[in-house]
Parts: sequence; structure tokens; C-alpha cells
Amino acid sequence: MTNPLEIPGFAHVYSGKVRDLYAPLAADGTVVADRLMLVASDRMSAYDWVLETPIPDKGAVLTRLSLWWFDQLKDLVPNHVVSTEVPDVVAGRAVIVRKLEMLKVEAIARAYLTGGGLEEYRATGSVCGVHLPEGLEDGSRLPEPVFTPTTKAPVGEHDLPMTPAEVAAELGADTAAEVSELTRAILARGNEIAAERGILIADTKVEFGREPGAPAGRGGLVLADEVLTPDSSRFWPADRWQPGRTQPSYDKQYVRDWLTSPESGWSKASGEAPPPLPEAVVAGTRAKYVEAYERLTGESF
Repeated sequence: MTNPLEIPGFAHVYSGKVRDLYAPLAADGTVVADRLMLVASDRMSAYDWVLETPIPDKGAVLTRLSLWWFDQLKDLVPNHVVSTEVPDVVAGRAVIVRKLEMLKVEAIARAYLTGGGLEEYRATGSVCGVHLPEGLEDGSRLPEPVFTPTTKAPVGEHDLPMTPAEVAAELGADTAAEVSELTRAILARGNEIAAERGILIADTKVEFGREPGAPAGRGGLVLADEVLTPDSSRFWPADRWQPGRTQPSYDKQYVRDWLTSPESGWSKASGEAPPPLPEAVVAGTRAKYVEAYERLTGESF
């Protein structure tokens, strides 16, 4: 992972797989306690590895798309964005946000069955304790979006599926129910909007937090991090959707497919870091991210 930028007026706090957090500094050099700057890098992660090859403009695409979606979702749930006025060195790929106490659950909803959910369904007939109808295949549309949360593992470790009971034990029953409702509502709203633009959103991951000191229970949840981006969601072209096979996509599945192809020479089971991405895969991935942004927002990147 590359070293974080030195940004005057900000102290580096943390680097995740693809994002860096900075704390604003007051005039006397002390940390501003209730604000953070969230910077989206061009790093790409896949199969719990941070790849050594960046994807140009990826951070800017994800930031602009998240801001657009936050606006489409503001009647459902408040979000953490305070300002887009950031230092020039990270302009376009950073936002100033409220500092929240983050919930220790990856909130995932699925409208279609694929990926890890499909593997679990084939083994058990259910996903995260949610029983699903028989006869589903790769790409099948589910009767309604289901909540399939996972643990929030540290960088380099695997997120693990959580049952409803485990989520309730972690968050409390009221908060767990609200997280489930909001996550499914965000995916449903996303699909309403995306369908008009020829895109299906198969599944998505979102994160929630609370203002520090806010009481537990219902109410007070804030949508944080990113929302309905090609990094946090699977986007499929609607006109090419065909259950029973792997779907073409606008997301990082393109990178995953190359990594697991004979061409890469890499095995997920090897325990070794993935190889660098070839130029064609980098260019193709950037093009897919930009196309998803432009189709969804109607704006030119």
C-alpha cells in the first residue's frame, strides 16, 4: 500500500483498502474532533487483497457517484457529508464528513443471487440465515431484496456471513431491524433509478454510523463511506441479463475475472499477492467505472 499523502492542515488517521482518513487541524494544531476528511484513492481491492496496480480516476468516479446517490437517497436516510471543499491535492476525490461511531457490521442487501451468496445458497438453500426458494441459479432475481450482512474484518482478513441473531446480538434488536430495512430500501431505490438507465444493481454494501453519544435503538442512523458505486455494488447491463451464467458487469468483477483466469497465473488459494494488472485490464476497468457513472447520472465525467 502506498504511503499516505502529507496534506497541510490535516493529520493522517487511517488507511483502509481503498480509502484514507484525515483529521482536520485547528489553527493551534489540535485535531478537530467532530470532522474527518475521507479521501478515495485509485487503489483497487479484490479477494481481500489491495492490488499493486491503481485504476486511474477511480477515486474521483466513486466520490462523484456517491455524492450523486446521497442526493437521491436523502429522504430515506441522512448522510455524513458536510462539505466538498477540500485541499487541491485531493480535489474531486475527497469530502469533509461528520465523524461517526460506525456500526461493526457490513450491511449488505441482495436483489439478485450471485457471488458469495450463490455459493452459500447452493450449499445450504439460504443466505445468512434467510431461506430462499428452490431452483435459483446464478443471476436469478430474488422475490424481494434480502439483508445478508457480514462481519467487518480488518484489512487482509475475510468478512464472514452473519445471521439475523448475530446482527441483533452485535447491534441490539431495534438497530439491527432498522439497518436491515434501510439497506434493503437503499437497494430498492437504487434499482428504481438505475432501471430507467438500463442498469440492474444485483447487490450492494453500505455502512452506517451514529453521532458520538447518540442513544442506541431506532433512529439516528447516518449513511457513511460510499453508496451504490461500482466498488460497493454489482452493476449489470439490463439488456444483457440472463440468469444461469455469469453476468457482464460495470464493476470490479472485470478485475476479479481476470485474476481468476488462466492468463493471470494466480490462484486465490495460493496465499500469495495477486500479480500486477495488464494495461488492457486497467483501461477496461476505468472505462467500465466511467460508463457506469455517466449512464447513472446522465453527466459526462
